[in-house]
Order: sequence, then structure tokens, then C-alpha cells
Amino acid sequence: MARSLRLRAPSPWHLVLLPLALVMLVPLIWMLVTSLSTLAETHRFPPGLPSSLHWESYAQAWNDSPLAHWLLNSTIVSVTCVVSNLVLCSLAGYAFARIPFAGSRLLFLGILATLMVPFQVVMIPTLLIVKQLGLVDSLPALIVPNLVTPFGIYLLRQFFLSLPAELEEAATIDGAGRVRILFSILLPLMGPPLSTVAVLTFLQVWNDFLWPLVVTSSPETMTVQLGLASFQSAHFTNWPVLMASTLLSQLPVLLLFLFGQRYFVRSIATTGIK
Repeated sequence: MARSLRLRAPSPWHLVLLPLALVMLVPLIWMLVTSLSTLAETHRFPPGLPSSLHWESYAQAWNDSPLAHWLLNSTIVSVTCVVSNLVLCSLAGYAFARIPFAGSRLLFLGILATLMVPFQVVMIPTLLIVKQLGLVDSLPALIVPNLVTPFGIYLLRQFFLSLPAELEEAATIDGAGRVRILFSILLPLMGPPLSTVAVLTFLQVWNDFLWPLVVTSSPETMTVQLGLASFQSAHFTNWPVLMASTLLSQLPVLLLFLFGQRYFVRSIATTGIK
């Protein structure tokens, strides 16, 4: 009984983490409250809770705009970029970590240097390259610049360096090639960094606004973040509909976290050399 009470006793860290969690939840809660209010209630001052729950904003957001198509576009672009980053960053990171070749250190430093360059600096050259490829105003224009990221290469290279070389030497003695070693031995041990690259890539591409704004122009190729901006105008904004659309656009991210956190934590807990 004493052990049960001891296990249930709150940690002192909860006194710090609980207020921080509440602060982070305030925008989400207010977004939900606004989406369930009428347009007149959103103009009240001081603001308050809605008199009753109004769900028509969700139906209006879904039926009066191509929100489903925008969500599909964002899903296609984000999932494609996540898969390509996991594959290409793994190959590049392994090459920089384990395969010596002339100029590898200089090339890796050049890749790291690109992390210090803001996207606004390379946006116009990237747009010109995409235009020369004939991809403007298409989903491939959103995918190609994000197929591989320098941060993903750097992160996976550092984790490859932390793995003991004896694993590869033993596999080489058994006749395994580098590709077999990478995909059968090393990558199964790298759950946390692969999960990190996947989550960061998905969030970056899903929430990207500037690049889709520059490279797309038709509603058929808009992503959800660009589509949400169309709900706003210079003189009028339907805040309940906008908040309802925003909440719907965040559901995939929340569901991804809810269903993936168990596997993410398990990959951290079970990673190691047995």
C-alpha cells in the first residue's frame, strides 16, 4: 500500500510542467471556443464563452471550400518528403560517417554551411530551377526542394558515428555488403534519430506557407496552410469558419502524435546494443 502511494505521489517537476502545459493549451482551447461561437459572439468585448455550441462552422468550412483537397495535397507532399528524407538522409549520413572518400570533410562542411543560409536567400534561385524543370504550380514543385534536408544528413551522420564499428566488421566477415549492413543492421538500431527526422520533416513541410505561396497559384495545387489564408480578406474575416478550418488542419498532426508516441518512446527505450 505504501509503495502504491509512493508511486502515485506527484513529482516536484509537475509544479513547473503543469502551468507550462496549460499555457501551451490556451491557443488550442481558444481556437476551439471560437470555432463553436457565432460570428457576432467573436466580436464581443471582452470576449467570453459561446452561449451554445454552434457546429455549423465546421460544415461550412468543409462544404464551402476545397478543404478536403487541400488536406490531401498536404498529405501527399508531407508523406513523400518524409519517406525521401528517411531514405536519402540515411544513405548520405552513412556515406559521410563510414565511407572515406576524397573531399568528404569539405563537402560535409559545405552541407552544414547551408543550415546558416535563410530560405529567403535561396528562394529565387530555387524557383528558377523549378521553373526550368517545368514544375511550377504542381505538387512536384513542393516536393523536390524538400526531398533531402541538411539537418537530416547531419543528425543521422552523428548517430552513425556513435555506433560501434565492430558491428559492421562482423557483418563484413559474414559476407554482407554495405547496403545490407545499412538496412539490416544499422537502421534497426536508429529508431530515435529516424523518428526525429520523420517528425521534424513532416511538421516543416505540413506547416510551410512561404514556398507554396511562391510556387503555386491555382486552388488545385494549394496546400492546407495556403488554403487557410484564403479565408481571410482585407475587410472581412469569418473567424468561426477560419478557426474550424485551422482545427481540422491540425487534426492529422495531433493524430500522428497520439498514435505514434508509443512507438517513438519504445524506440528510445529499447535502442541499444544487446
